[in-house]
Amino acid sequence: MTEFVDTHTHLFCEEFAHDREQVVAHAVEAGVERLCLPCIDISSVEPIRAMCNKFPGICFPMIGLHPTDVKDDYITQLEQMHALLKQHDDYIAVGEVGLDFYWDDTYKKEQIEAFKKQILWAHEFKLPLAIHSRSAFDELYDVMSEYREHTLTGVFHCFSGTTDEVAKLLEFDGFMLGIGGVLTYKKSTLPSVLSSVVPLERIVLETDSPYLAPVPYRGKRNESAYIPHVAKSLADIYGVSIEYVAEVTTKNAEIIFPKIKQL
Repeated sequence: MTEFVDTHTHLFCEEFAHDREQVVAHAVEAGVERLCLPCIDISSVEPIRAMCNKFPGICFPMIGLHPTDVKDDYITQLEQMHALLKQHDDYIAVGEVGLDFYWDDTYKKEQIEAFKKQILWAHEFKLPLAIHSRSAFDELYDVMSEYREHTLTGVFHCFSGTTDEVAKLLEFDGFMLGIGGVLTYKKSTLPSVLSSVVPLERIVLETDSPYLAPVPYRGKRNESAYIPHVAKSLADIYGVSIEYVAEVTTKNAEIIFPKIKQL
């Protein structure tokens, strides 16, 4: 059976409040049997853990402070999350972390500081990073370059950059690119970028649900069951079967997130 991994879904969010169990069931029916849940802020922790307790072996928790949620209380939130990392050994990654200056760069300095602290968590706990970046590529690259000697691993989530940008990201050997619904959009430049410089062995699948639904669901709520549509686009780009895309991207996900491996 073709099996996929959704390496980035916000299944715990309120958009799924009325049908969360059905969404999980639909994902499994579509062959998407493992779902990785990135954290946004300290209030996300309990909903994520509740999901993982309800769907063991299917849902897997991350912990981290999203850059757009870095506010005046960010140090307190980081302290609480660090304590939880010490308390629980089932977190599969530090994420969703990174830099985002798209809407507002009021907390630019604090975002960078929070990102650096969480990079050090990844090193301390030997966990991968799930990294978000928006309108912050140069700053992100500079920060990541400071920690090359730490042998970090992880995913550059929701990648949609240029050929030059992807070449720089691929310098970080332990990282994959998270590819989702944007790949299927008519005006997306991702197909040409991926086909020119990115081997399939550096890609993992993701939805970022409930956001960024692929064609033919664009504009609607995204969910993990739509992963095969992204995989089909990748299969077309690389000239391989969808089964091969599933095999390679699932293996990639297990390399980056070893705690999701099925026993």
